[in-house]
This record gives sequence, structure tokens and C-alpha cells, in this order.
Amino acid sequence: MAASARTQVISLYRMMLKESKKFPSYNYRTYALRRVRDAFRANRKIEDPKAVERLMEEGQQTLALIQRQVSIGQMYKSQRTVVD
Repeated sequence: MAASARTQVISLYRMMLKESKKFPSYNYRTYALRRVRDAFRANRKIEDPKAVERLMEEGQQTLALIQRQVSIGQMYKSQRTVVD
């Protein structure tokens, strides 16, 4: 993998992790973080430039999805209530 492609992959990975950490719900947050890490680990060994490009496009779409879901989650997050 070329150095510039590697830099782009690492940048996408960091953006996805950063955005996933913004989920207001603990369960969604941990699920998103786990899925991002697992997906990047599973595709770590891929060297084919066309496959890397396809995966980068999928990653960009997933990042956009995470950003939309975080926005929606923050709009509708409920106030915590204490029930005694």
C-alpha cells in the first residue's frame, strides 16, 4: 500500500473512532467503536489498490452514517431521571 493511501486509511480510522465516541448512548457508542476496530483489523492485510479504494469508499459512507446517527441521537437524547 502506498504511503499516501496508508495515511488516508489511518485518517479515516481516526475520524470514525472520534465520531463514534460522540454517541450519547453507552451501548451505541461501544458497539460502533467495536465495529470500526474490527472492520479495520479484518482488512489490515489487503494490498490490492482497487480493493483498498473500494473499502475507503465504504468507510466514507459509514462515516457519514455514523455522523447522521450521532446528530439524531443528540437531538433526541432524553434526560436522565432518578426513580427512588
